[in-house]
Amino acid sequence: MQGYQLTFFTQQDRRHGWTPLGEWLLKEARNLGVGGATLSAAAEGFGRDGKLHSAHFIDMADQPLEVTMALSAADAERMFQRLREEKINVFFVKAPIEFGMTGEL
Repeated sequence: MQGYQLTFFTQQDRRHGWTPLGEWLLKEARNLGVGGATLSAAAEGFGRDGKLHSAHFIDMADQPLEVTMALSAADAERMFQRLREEKINVFFVKAPIEFGMTGEL
């Protein structure tokens, strides 16, 4: 299939309502019927503010997170529509990809 890889970059302490944003993105992808998504924690990273974000032994709140998913063009548009509806601002990378499964299911 042809589609897109969407990767959203956030951090552990960002929330949408009471839900951590990374968790919200993962659940929303599932609610929209996306075939799969992965939430990954990173050791360190920095954003447009230039501030270094990292996981600390005592405080994990500043830990960078990535949510990555492979999805069709229609699913990508539905995801962006949900972000607009919820007024969520989050940095993302959208790259065209080919995806599928090998072997038999």
